Formats: sequence, C-alpha cells, structure tokens
Amino acid sequence: MNKNRSILLRLLSLLICIMIGIIVGQYMVYRKSAINKYIPIPVRYSSAELSKLQLVFDLIKDNYVDNVNIDTLVEKTIPIVMEELDPHSVYIPASDMEQANEYIEGNFDGIGVMFNMPNDTVIVINVIGGGPSERAGVQAGDRILTVNDSLIAGQKINQNNIVKMLRGKTGTNVTVGIQRVNEPNLIHIPITRGKIPVKSVDAAYMYNDHTGYIKLSKFSKTSHTEFLQAVLQLQKNNMQNLIFDLRGNTGGLLDQAFEIANEFLQKGNLIVYTEGKARQRQDFHANGHGHLQDVDVAILTDESTASASEIVAGALQDNDRGQIIGRRTFGKGLVQEPINFSDKSGIRLTVARYYTPTGRCIQKPYGNGKDYEDDIYQRYLHGEFTESNNIQQDTMQRFTTAGGKIVYGGGGIVPDVFVPIDTIGVNSYFEKVSRKNLIYRFAIQFSDQHRGKINTLHTLPALLDFFRHFDFPKLFTEYTTQQGIKPTVQELKTCQPLIDNYLKAFIGRNTPLDDDGFYPFLGNIDNTLQQAEKELGKNKR
Repeated sequence: MNKNRSILLRLLSLLICIMIGIIVGQYMVYRKSAINKYIPIPVRYSSAELSKLQLVFDLIKDNYVDNVNIDTLVEKTIPIVMEELDPHSVYIPASDMEQANEYIEGNFDGIGVMFNMPNDTVIVINVIGGGPSERAGVQAGDRILTVNDSLIAGQKINQNNIVKMLRGKTGTNVTVGIQRVNEPNLIHIPITRGKIPVKSVDAAYMYNDHTGYIKLSKFSKTSHTEFLQAVLQLQKNNMQNLIFDLRGNTGGLLDQAFEIANEFLQKGNLIVYTEGKARQRQDFHANGHGHLQDVDVAILTDESTASASEIVAGALQDNDRGQIIGRRTFGKGLVQEPINFSDKSGIRLTVARYYTPTGRCIQKPYGNGKDYEDDIYQRYLHGEFTESNNIQQDTMQRFTTAGGKIVYGGGGIVPDVFVPIDTIGVNSYFEKVSRKNLIYRFAIQFSDQHRGKINTLHTLPALLDFFRHFDFPKLFTEYTTQQGIKPTVQELKTCQPLIDNYLKAFIGRNTPLDDDGFYPFLGNIDNTLQQAEKELGKNKR
C-alpha cells in the first residue's frame, strides 16, 4: 500500500513537471543545420479567409454598446483557436516570450545564483562561476533577506516573483541584503546583472573505469557543444562505453537532436525525416564525423523523455545502434515552427511530423485533449510503470529495423530493456520525512555548519573523503526525532540506503561541484542506471 501511495505521489508530481516541460520545451524549430539545410516555404493566406474574423472585431469595435478593448479580445481569442489544432501548437504572449526563449537560447539575464526556499527564506545553493554574483562577492550558503528596499524573507512571496525581482536586463543594478553565517550584521551587496548561461548537460562523469555518464536536460542552442565537450573530456579518461541519460528531457531544438545523434552514427545513416502538408519531405543523414561511432551506448528514457530526445533515441534504436533502457517515452512526433509578431508575441505552429529511420511517427493520439493530458496517468493505472507486458502498442504500426528488430509507432518509443519504477526502500518513515522535506532541510543545515570546509571541495574524491568523517544515519535520526518523527530500527534499516544517498547528493550540490556532486550519489540508488551498466557489460563480454 505504501509503495502504491509513493508511486502515486511521484506520478502526480511527474505529471505537473512533464506538462510544464513539454509546453516550454516543445519548440522543435527548423533551423540551418551542419548536417543538412531546410527548404523554407513561404506562408500564404487569402485576405478573404481573414475577413470574417476581422469583420467581427470591427463590428464590436464600432457598434458594441460599451467600449471594448479589442487587443484584449484578440489575446483571448488566439489561444482558443490554437487549442483546436493540436496539443503543441501554442500562442505565447509578449509577456511570456522572453522566458520561453530562455529555454532554447541557452542564457538569460540575471545575477547568476542557484537558490531554494525551504523555510520561506532564499538560500543561495550555488553561485555560477564567473557570473555577476560571484564577482560581487555572494557566497553559497548566503540568505537573501532583501532585494533593493523590499523585505522578501518570511513574507511568503512566490518563488517565481522573487526570480522576477532578481532578474533584469544586462547592465541594470540590484542590491541584495545578505545574512551570512558568523556575520552578525546584514551585508548589502550591489550587483550588476549580466548574461547567465543555462547549461543543458547536468552531469558528466566516469561511472566506472570504462563507462562514462552524461545527463542532458534539454536541447538548447548550446547542447551539442556542451555534449561534445563532455564527451571529449570523458574520452581522455578512457571512456569505452557511454550511458546517455535523457530521462526528464522534454525536448527543444531539432537541429541539436540531429547534431547529437550524428555523433553516434555511421556516414549515410538516416537520423530522421520530416514531412507535412506544406513541408516537403526532408531527410537528415549522418555525415560520418561523429566522435562516438565506436563507443557502446545505452540511452536511458522514461515517460517524460519527449520530442528532440525521442529523435535521438529513435535514430539509435532504428539504426540498431546501442540500447534504449528504461520506460516508454512521452510520444511527441510533431514539429513546431516559430512565427513572431511585431508586438513580441508569437505562435509555435505545428507544420510537420517527424519520422524515425524505419518510417514510424511516434506521436501518440491527441483527438481528445483530456485523454492526451491524462495519458501518463492512464499508463500508471494500466500498470505500465511496473510491468513491460502492460505496455500498450499500436500493432497496426509495426516496423522492422535493418537488424531485424520489431519496433512500433503511434505512441512513444518502447525501450529495448524495460526497467520498472523503483520503490525499493520506500516505507512509512521515508514517506514522512519526504513529505516534510526533512532530507533537504537537514542537508542545508549540515552544509551551513560545515560551510568553510564544503566550499573547498572541488573533486568527488575529496567530497567522499569528507563524508567518511560523519555518521549520517545517526545524525539524521537525531534530527528527525527532534522534528517528531522517530523510526524503528527496522524502518531505518530498510530506507537507510535511500536517505543516505539523498543526503549526500543534496550536500554535494552545495559544494563547488554542483551537479557533479549530486548525480553520482543518485546513481547509487538508480535501478535504471545500474541496469544500463549490466547491459553494457554483457556487450563487452
């Protein structure tokens, strides 16, 4: 029962994250590619087709009993029209365009800190190297109590609103009031905002002596460059196998998917092709210059792996190149083209479908909007997250790879090796401390107590050596007991590996290592990652 409840809680959170990610990360746009070039087709329309709608607005403007803001009516009408098309054709108001573009541009204007708010106070988790905050003297562990003349600590201000207060155009100034450990007085630090890079490679490290691990969170303008830099660094460390983690990656730029898939494939291999009513078929082939053509690869996927991520996974699966490991992907096979308006708003219009090398479109059905939004939840109810036999596939869309493998279209990419959602170690004690966010709060408190030492840990071996001096099960049990949650001996024994690795991961993220101090510990309790290592080992044997 506890396991089912835990799965359901994770699923509800996942559903929210997936839908946000898909909306933000769905901009599969045509751009000039090093692999191929697109052929632009001009947009054509008849003035007669627009006359009726324009007439309605003109009639309202000239004859309606009260004054009406026509611009407001237009803003409300366009989203309704877009909803009648498909789930990924969207209207983006001018007020949201800048934030939407940050995802694919690979940078934004701001002060350059990563923060969280566990107790209604902004805590700086990390300071981006070379950014405005680092130059101004902000440090990890600082509490931001004021922004300019406004008190933000303890005011229950929405985190998004605080982000807006800290961000601003490059060259503008903001003053933050800092509370620092062992400093009795508030420190006022003026910061000149600047361009902050948004990295898409969350982590890259050697999982073992011969296997590298790269986690890619999005496909932005810088993704291929970041990915290649990570690959070259791992190859210096004798990487022979690669685990490429696309779980939670909801997509982004189409050309970045081409470029990254190209790194794995032989010259002439078809990567993907696109086709639509007004877009003639375009084939994209590998150019044979990839750096990973001889490296064994496993790609990790789950139900929130979507769009550009599915292009990469589908290209490798259909070319019999490596293995897809995990759970069935989201199922987005539609290509959006950006069309921007003079008022800085715009639409992302679906203009084509993309097809994997065998000819399958993995777009899941979307005839009913509610069914589309509920698809992941329906998969859970059907038992797909725990049993591979429960995966529903469209047998009418059956395809065969050159190597004789059977694959299916019409609803995401089914992995070659299924790995169920992991609930080992989840018990009532783990659920209680998770609901109260006590693991994260303890990690922050511990990091504050040892801030001087933590800020000097620049390598994973140094971090591991630091952890050896502490009995975390004892320290955490004492902490949760003070919070009114005391485990039995058996409860603690069951979930101790989970808690221990989560604690170390959150503390590791508070060091200069950032995500490179976070993901290695999650890997210790990641059943999909561990299965990938086994499969790569089989290949070698």
